[in-house]
Amino acid sequence: MAWQPGFFDMADRLRELSAKGDDLERIAALVDFEQFRPDLERAVPRGNGSKGGRPAFDHVLMFKVLLLQAMHGLSDERAEYLIKDRLSFMRFLGLGLADAVPDANTIWTFREALKRADAVQALFARFDATLKAAGWLAMGGQIVDATIVAAPKQRNTEVERAALRAGQVPEGWTNKPAKLRQKDRDARWTVKFSKAKPREDGAPQIDLAVPAFGYKNHIGIDRGHGLIRGWAATHAAAHDGARLEDVLDADNTASDVWADTAYRSAKNEAMLAGRGLVSRIHRKKPKGRPMPERTRRANARKSMVRSRVEHVFAHQKGLMSLMVRTIGIARATVKIGLANLAYNILRLVWLSGRAVPA
Repeated sequence: MAWQPGFFDMADRLRELSAKGDDLERIAALVDFEQFRPDLERAVPRGNGSKGGRPAFDHVLMFKVLLLQAMHGLSDERAEYLIKDRLSFMRFLGLGLADAVPDANTIWTFREALKRADAVQALFARFDATLKAAGWLAMGGQIVDATIVAAPKQRNTEVERAALRAGQVPEGWTNKPAKLRQKDRDARWTVKFSKAKPREDGAPQIDLAVPAFGYKNHIGIDRGHGLIRGWAATHAAAHDGARLEDVLDADNTASDVWADTAYRSAKNEAMLAGRGLVSRIHRKKPKGRPMPERTRRANARKSMVRSRVEHVFAHQKGLMSLMVRTIGIARATVKIGLANLAYNILRLVWLSGRAVPA
């Protein structure tokens, strides 16, 4: 006879998971997910059940499923499987072995609804307000940067790429609806430059230029706690400096703003001064001349602070496996926004285990 798990067997196993350190259990203890219900119900309206059919899954449960996806880089099908497979996932969602689990289509449909009316921005802002109310204030100044979020590469001709850049549908695509549905017309190619350091003997080395396709995650973090306070999503070819104002946090207790040379422009400097902020943006090397030693040392000091934002991107692309599997900027914005919110939740768990809020 096959072994059948009993109630106490599951309780014992969950107790063992808790003893080993279950981050999802800590998240459930730290975060009141009911705070998100009003925004979720506005974004995903439901009927009153008068037409019959299977009852819809709870809004908060579905939102927690999306967070599990963001934290672990899961596709819809993989999320469905792991919810059924992992006791820690079931406990986080409040599900038992006999409870129904959202399937991949249900997960996709719920996430699709979040494209409406900047729903993810509203969810992010609500949690940020909760963080500040709990004492995790934006402090120490802010650090701004952007990173490319990869998407499945599109193999288009040069003529097709030119039409896409002009905001047009390439010739012949409208006659092939199946092909058109699978073409991401919002993502863009760009080139990521990597400055090569000189060799030990001082000889210069060749700089690297790596082509990349997808979208960009523009973020601003606070220096004090390393939490994301503002974000925006664009295609990968968008200029970083043009999004500086979009990601600044007006509530930061300090006035300093750190960023790399992509953000230095007369317009941005004037904007920062007009808002009473102090620019700590890297200075560019004079064209055709070597970098002045004084400027080099100043940039090096700024880099010691600015580099903290790279930890956020390393966590998202490493542990969270952030990439965009969907098509279009609206879906990419939902994906990137949920990843930023999930990062803040995970960061809160880490902070809570180390220090007391300000």
